[in-house]
Amino acid sequence: MHRPALIALVALALTGCGQGQGEDASAPAAPVRPAPSAAEKAALLATLPAPFSAADLDNGRRAFARCRSCHTITEGGPNMTGPNLYGVFGRQAGVHPGFNYSAAMQEADFVWDAGRLDDWLENPRTFLKGTKMSFAGIPDATDRRDVIAFLKIETGYTPPPQP
Repeated sequence: MHRPALIALVALALTGCGQGQGEDASAPAAPVRPAPSAAEKAALLATLPAPFSAADLDNGRRAFARCRSCHTITEGGPNMTGPNLYGVFGRQAGVHPGFNYSAAMQEADFVWDAGRLDDWLENPRTFLKGTKMSFAGIPDATDRRDVIAFLKIETGYTPPPQP
């Protein structure tokens, strides 16, 4: 058997290995939106209010690298040490399904928006006393702006309809 054919056969066999483990294999998978193209990202960035519309998405991606060891951002992505952040904007704090939040976060009475996230990222420990998050924060305002814009673009944010 040729090497490419063998690799394809092994990949096909491995694809089915995880089916049915912890999930109803007959249930249809939740639809996942394709990643936005560069043009779609640029168009969405332009719809964000200032200062986020002027963000550098590449810098936001680089700055978010500090967060990737604890958070995923893809639709349907797993919770890790921190919750998956897909759909975070407009979501009540402390309620992402399947994540074990601290009591402080469970009792937080706010919805995540750019302003709250900016305050949180500046210094999570002083923003909400009693949180489990040990991250020291992102002190640079430009980096925070860029991370927030990056998250809006990458986590399914849709701008409100224009009147």
